[in-house]
Order: sequence, then structure tokens, then C-alpha cells
Amino acid sequence: MSEKQQTLALASDHGGYWMKDFISQKLSDAGYKVNDFGTYSGESVDYPDFIHPLAHAVNEGEFERGIIMCGSGNGAQMTANKYPSVRAGLCWNVEQARLIRMHNDANILSLPGRFVTFDEAWKMVETFLSTEFEGGRHERRVKKIGQIIK
Repeated sequence: MSEKQQTLALASDHGGYWMKDFISQKLSDAGYKVNDFGTYSGESVDYPDFIHPLAHAVNEGEFERGIIMCGSGNGAQMTANKYPSVRAGLCWNVEQARLIRMHNDANILSLPGRFVTFDEAWKMVETFLSTEFEGGRHERRVKKIGQIIK
């Protein structure tokens, strides 16, 4: 595993702060380095202020993968997907985490901080990090994600 693969980017708003804190510790325990883009407390903040910098860093190739959280996971995912090389997938279970990697080559996992348990979130993170992109027929589909059709 390269240095870039061993370092993961994390970001959340207040709705995902406690989950981010939990996942950050689990990742550290598993030997990963974590670059925490914030937030750093449970006080109310605007998720784009933390998700944009993480998504920009993934888009620029500074990190291969990131994990983002907000209350529902939706706002964080929508913000991250504004970047052309980002493929953020919102997951509520392990099967979705497996499929966003296998079929969509997702490079950011978005989690709903208020709707899944920490243990469920950790299982999704483990799956997201251990599942390879399947390629094949999915390759051409992933290439089409960034295309703008007029």
C-alpha cells in the first residue's frame, strides 16, 4: 500500500462529528494515517466549509480516498460530487459500500451520521477500503460520469 493509500481524508459537519471521531480512531488503530479536515466539535457548522476542501484534495490527487459525514450524508455527498474527479457515494449499509467501489469506483464514502450506528459505519468503511473496482463494463460507465451532455 502506498503512502497516499495509507492516508485517508475525513471531514464532517456537526451531524457527523462524533461518527468521524469514532472512525478516525478506528482507522488509526488499523494503521491508517488520517488527515482530518474538520469540523472539530459538535457545534453547528455549515458542511460545505469542510467538505469542499476534502473533495478538492481528492480531486487534485492528494488523497486516493476520503470519508465524509453529515446528518443525512446527502449534503456532504452533493457538495463533494461538484468536483469532476470525485465519485462520492452515499451508503446506508455494507452492500452499498461494496457496490460503490465495485461498480462506480467511488473515491469518497459519504455516511449519514444520524441514521446508522457507529459499528455499521465502521463496517461500511472497512468494506469501502477493501473492495476493488471491478472494471470491465463498469469502466466505460464510470468514464461517462464526468461527461456533460448538452
